[in-house]
Amino acid sequence: MIPHFNLTAEPGRQDVTITNVFDAPRDLVFRAYTDPKLIPAWWNSKDFAVEVEKMEVRPGGSWRVISRDASGGEYWFRGMYHDVSPPKRIVQTFEHQGMPGHISLETVTIEGLGAGRTRVTDHVVFQSVEDRDAALEMGMEAEAPRVMSRLEDLFRHLRRELSRAA
Repeated sequence: MIPHFNLTAEPGRQDVTITNVFDAPRDLVFRAYTDPKLIPAWWNSKDFAVEVEKMEVRPGGSWRVISRDASGGEYWFRGMYHDVSPPKRIVQTFEHQGMPGHISLETVTIEGLGAGRTRVTDHVVFQSVEDRDAALEMGMEAEAPRVMSRLEDLFRHLRRELSRAA
């Protein structure tokens, strides 16, 4: 578990809030969320190969990501961007192959804290409490900290690259 990670899912509510503080500047965090070349490095657990099939990061743009497991099984995720306000906010829909037609609305807020640290708050609103609970049961609660840890690993890698280039 990474030290600044928190997932809140209150009983009876149809939302989940995930917060995390990264040792990375705000612009770099925003880039990690919006650069299709960086998404595969952190977007799913390391047991999956991730392909960004489409990523139009603009209001009205769509995205689609495919994850493949070791046995060749494919799992898609897709959505539409409703607001993209660099480097502070992304609002998008999210739909998973495992729950087709059950679309959630996700607001990612990226807040610079100074000293190269950034807080990310990911607020996900589901269509119903049942949809929210199903997402948690499908592994959202267990997978989210692993994904955030992979994102922190990406930031460490990018910081090393930047320091070598300087």
